[in-house]
Amino acid sequence: MKAYTFPGRLGLQQRVLPEYRVMLIDALAQACQGGLGVFAGLPMADETITTSERLTQATYYPARNRHFFSPASSLYICWQSGLEDWLEAWQPDALIVEANPRYLTTPRAVDWMHSRKCPVLGWGLGAPSISGRLAGWQERRRRHLLLALDGVIAYSGRGAAEYAALGIPEERIFVAPNAVTPSPGWPLPERSPAFVERPAVLFVGRLQSRKRVDCLIQACAALPMAIQPRLWVVGDGPARPALEELARRVYPRAEFPGPRHGDELRSYFDAADLFVLPGTGGLAVQQAMSYGLPVIVAQGDGTQGDLVRPGNGWIIPSEDLGALTQTLAQALSDPVNLRRMGAESYRIVAEEINIDKMVAVFIQALQAVRG
Repeated sequence: MKAYTFPGRLGLQQRVLPEYRVMLIDALAQACQGGLGVFAGLPMADETITTSERLTQATYYPARNRHFFSPASSLYICWQSGLEDWLEAWQPDALIVEANPRYLTTPRAVDWMHSRKCPVLGWGLGAPSISGRLAGWQERRRRHLLLALDGVIAYSGRGAAEYAALGIPEERIFVAPNAVTPSPGWPLPERSPAFVERPAVLFVGRLQSRKRVDCLIQACAALPMAIQPRLWVVGDGPARPALEELARRVYPRAEFPGPRHGDELRSYFDAADLFVLPGTGGLAVQQAMSYGLPVIVAQGDGTQGDLVRPGNGWIIPSEDLGALTQTLAQALSDPVNLRRMGAESYRIVAEEINIDKMVAVFIQALQAVRG
């Protein structure tokens, strides 16, 4: 058996299957000699999650999700009908579940697997502090679920530390830095050590208020005239009309080319000098890094801490226009340093944080809990 393969049949439970996870899941399926089955359902109608059932290597089984309250609420819970039927049909030798106690059927899956002496791994962001009236009850439920697992896979080093603080033994915690792209299959793009004309700042993503593109527009407008960049806002969404109106009033250098994919999107990554994510989200950050771009991102769930470092970018406080403006000014005032940072971005996604490395950690964890 090769070190990077799992000899049995693997099951994977998810609340939903986001489109951006398809590449990872198919890559994981290729490393499972007995195949990979995925159990997942649909989000609520008002959630902005693009899902997919199109798996080329794994087998998809639809869950019937019943949602109670909003996922943004601390009261949210989800019941996934059909989970035990799927386990009976798929008969996995090991199971990976979302390490989230708000999914009420997950403990049943853990018990089902353990009754057959098969291991269960959790996979999650971590265990941040809980507040509110039900905090004590929620904390107990989370701890009960996590300690019932045979191990946990964290998205980041911060998440791993949070799991350890709950009493999970360190040898049962594995870190698979969150990745949505493979190692780049192209060389580091060549860029001039000086800006040819004005520098180009790029944003790629769905245009929603939480992405705070309005702050990016205002920050560019506040820069000294000599370093005010071309601003490319690539994407579409409900906030686009308001953002275009704001740009018309305060920063006409902003361009809104709409959604772009494939070679059209690649041309923007190739031509840009700096990538900025001023709000939440962040799927395009790794893609930008794979094209040798330094990045500015707002603080989020902790996964950015492994990906964005002083050598390749800046992590700034969220909702802080002053910090964004100051960081943009610093970045755009030194193109030579930007090129060095872009090369480090490329190295990180080529060597450290990519889908191949993520799959390797999953297989390592599976082998460890199987004994």
